[in-house]
Amino acid sequence: MHEDRLLLGPGPSEPYPEAMEALTRPVLGHLDPEYLAVIREIRERLQQVFRTTNELTLPVSGTGSSGMEACLASLLEVGDTIIVGVNGYFGERLCEVARRGGAEVVRVEAPWGTPIDPADLIAAQQATPHAAVLAVVAAETSTGVRNDVAPLGAALAQTDTLLLVDAVTALGGTQLEIDAWQVDASYSASQKCLGAPPGLAPVTLGPRAVARMKARKTPVRSFYLDLGLLHEYFLASPPTYHHTASSTLAYSLNAGLGRLLEEGVEQVWARHERIGRMLQAALPELGFGLIAPEPNRLPQLTATTLPNGLDEGSLRKRLLAEYGIEVGGGLGAFAGRAWRIGMMGHAATERSVVTLVGAVRELLA
Repeated sequence: MHEDRLLLGPGPSEPYPEAMEALTRPVLGHLDPEYLAVIREIRERLQQVFRTTNELTLPVSGTGSSGMEACLASLLEVGDTIIVGVNGYFGERLCEVARRGGAEVVRVEAPWGTPIDPADLIAAQQATPHAAVLAVVAAETSTGVRNDVAPLGAALAQTDTLLLVDAVTALGGTQLEIDAWQVDASYSASQKCLGAPPGLAPVTLGPRAVARMKARKTPVRSFYLDLGLLHEYFLASPPTYHHTASSTLAYSLNAGLGRLLEEGVEQVWARHERIGRMLQAALPELGFGLIAPEPNRLPQLTATTLPNGLDEGSLRKRLLAEYGIEVGGGLGAFAGRAWRIGMMGHAATERSVVTLVGAVRELLA
């Protein structure tokens, strides 16, 4: 087994060196003023990456799925209706989490590997004007498809339906404009394009979402993921104890965000675009197919079919064992017949592409 690892799967990605070094800093108590100062700095940095001025912007303990559950639990009550765009695994997960919380789910579907038409989502809201939330995955990690979020906020702004955007793979990797696009709520994850280890889920709620949360008729069903309580814990003065959050992970995320902002948000988007397109130009020369169509193909996450006759699992295992390179297998409709290759965060470099393509070429020889 190859000792070193190059993480080129759908996440976690290669963390920035600064993020890894930050993990060695001394542990602080969860109400230590120094720790809370780090949380406030994280908020300021996340606001820049989310492109928002939302006060309620914070890191939820857990992975991106905890961010999803926190938003759904805080914004939905039992019996509420949610419209969900479904064209991949994580759209399906949104439906499942909402359903388990007692919501009525209206699905707007597109085939896996194709984008959802924003007009279909808007039409679904017009047909279901009482819907509390419309949710869509900006970057569908299971298929490499970019769903067009930009037109939705303006269409919902004069309705009672909130726009919730899954930005787990999108944030830091491709254009996302929370305020300009009038997105009411969004969540992400530390371990993708933000270049930090897994364990924190950045979340941001706009004024309409905060007002909805404050007007609830029933308590948020999850104490741990109640965004109102988390706001009082992290950002109120004085803070209200909620749970023992990890200062170590906070240091690491803060360092990753610092590295990203030093390069520049738009410059990081451009780097992901350039490296992703470099990979996508090389793969067909090896006999691989690209699942997502242009112009809705993500640069930071490429879903690809393998040349005919190849066992994707066996080839992927050899890539890891002989070269130390991790890529992901397919999910759902593409399980057993696709790879998911991430060029995210610190790994979004020409060297990553050259190393991967060279290794695959040798395995296919």
